[in-house]
Amino acid sequence: MGTVGTLARFAALPAEHITFYRLFLGSLCLLIYMLASSKRSQILHRPGKRTLINGAMLAGFMFFYIQAMNYTSMANAVMLVYLAPLLSAVFAHFIFKERLAVANVLAIVIALLGFAMMMQFSLAASGAENEILGLFYGVLSLLTYSGFMLINRKPDDSTPYQSTLVQLLVGALCLLPLILASTPDISAAQGLWLLAIGIIPGFIAILCAVKALRHLPAVTFGTLAYVEPVAVVCFAWTFFAESLTLLQLGGCSLIILAGISQGLLTHKAKATAAGIRG
Repeated sequence: MGTVGTLARFAALPAEHITFYRLFLGSLCLLIYMLASSKRSQILHRPGKRTLINGAMLAGFMFFYIQAMNYTSMANAVMLVYLAPLLSAVFAHFIFKERLAVANVLAIVIALLGFAMMMQFSLAASGAENEILGLFYGVLSLLTYSGFMLINRKPDDSTPYQSTLVQLLVGALCLLPLILASTPDISAAQGLWLLAIGIIPGFIAILCAVKALRHLPAVTFGTLAYVEPVAVVCFAWTFFAESLTLLQLGGCSLIILAGISQGLLTHKAKATAAGIRG
């Protein structure tokens, strides 16, 4: 997931086009993969309502996040979006009965602290004229991202491949009107970057996210999701010489520590449950 920012900077195209091609080309890659494997029989199926809704959630999350950055600072937009895993874990506690132990809550708090350190504890107003509108779009991105994680977490009759294919296609269709309203010239080099965006953060990343959500509690997936901004910062440091302060490095370490701890807690809980049943 974290590669999309780097690839988008190299592509140098409007954000709505980046998002559309990420979803559309991702769906084409998945379709080709399913046709070339034993999954071809899964392509033609009747998608469930939850899967269709989640496709719109996926497009909405990306679109609202882009809009938020147009009206407020990137720090504000990112901070709001990455409250979604925490919100999802809280919702899952009540909806799916995924109880939050003290250690789980502590891991979430550590991840949030680490992310705040990465942002250098700055949530300053951008000074933009439509700051409130930007924060409104940021809240919408927070809610749609939380909905995406929670709906994928709920059991469904479709396979992860079927669910991912439909969500990618529905998301692309939701963004199609924006693409038709603006058609910039795309060079051959930009086309190659768009193809990379469709394959890596489109096809591979979203399929892995959907498969992970089928097997992991929302609290575990949510904590691990904080590795994404760490990856973004590392890519920016490597490719664009954007340096990290000691505070930001400490934040990265806390996020990774929280993610590893959450995974170990989940493994321990499953092993304990298996021992009780045995």
